[in-house]
Amino acid sequence: MKFLLNAALLLAGLLTAAAQAPLSRMDRAWMFGAEYVQLDDWARANGGQARWTVPRHEAKVVLPAGSLAVSIDSRKITLKGIEVWLSAPVVLRGASAYVATADLMGTIHPLLFPPRPASGRPVRTIVLDPGHGGKDPGNQEGRRQEKQYTLQLANDVRDLLTKAGFKVWLTRSSDTYIIPESRPQIARQRGADLMISLHFNSADGPGGSAVRGAEVYCLTAANAYSTNDRGELGRRAWLPGNRNDTRNLQLAYQIQRALVEKADSEDRGVKRARFAVLKYAEMPSVLVEAAFMTNPGDARKIYDAAPRRALAQGIVDGVLAYKRLTER
Repeated sequence: MKFLLNAALLLAGLLTAAAQAPLSRMDRAWMFGAEYVQLDDWARANGGQARWTVPRHEAKVVLPAGSLAVSIDSRKITLKGIEVWLSAPVVLRGASAYVATADLMGTIHPLLFPPRPASGRPVRTIVLDPGHGGKDPGNQEGRRQEKQYTLQLANDVRDLLTKAGFKVWLTRSSDTYIIPESRPQIARQRGADLMISLHFNSADGPGGSAVRGAEVYCLTAANAYSTNDRGELGRRAWLPGNRNDTRNLQLAYQIQRALVEKADSEDRGVKRARFAVLKYAEMPSVLVEAAFMTNPGDARKIYDAAPRRALAQGIVDGVLAYKRLTER
């Protein structure tokens, strides 16, 4: 049994090394101020193959670790069935697709080839952050204010996490205002192993009521663009929350996956942002936009207790999947 366990650990290490070592030997190119790697080369180096599903526009990579679908001139990819946003678009050069090296190493590899967990304490204490509060109502639809329902969702998630054996704290338990920058400090004071900030979305303008689904944000990596960055703010330096880049991403992915697969949420993807509540978090942290207040179907998930409980269960299932991944 010990031999089999050691062999499995060795194989896992070899697969991780195989996913990262060959980059220096692949066909690379500089485009738009960044280094890119040819998708075909990367797929072959990792025991898979890439093929065009729509010539010169859409491609799919099939690897032993999972599948990856990309579109030219898009930052949105589908990784093992879940949408994930990159910091730079996939580009076409000649007849080949290229992916930014920074996205391969900072987004795709950590999800396809999770590194072996470092020694450390397990996930036991979680701080939930109900968004907004007090003088900050958040999004509003009629008399309904986001701050009311983020607190209700936090209570639902707390009850389920406590039942699962976690110790859970809330940054606020009443209608009080806490500045975003102070919320990670509260999590640190509570000895949190994870922090999850809970929000609900809205969409304005024509067709806004048709927009629905869940999206989970983690902190943007240093020297990278956020998902919603139009370029006017430029790039950013390293922030304290970036010390957990890999864990932030894995937590966001697992929660997004659980919301899509188990809470029947429309998949809007794992995204990156430099939200104040994420920038200074000393523990792995994410911000969950669980549903849209402006969409009738999503609104029922927010305002009605039973559907909201399903959202809460999806978040908890994501936490449990993350715990299994990082403590395996």
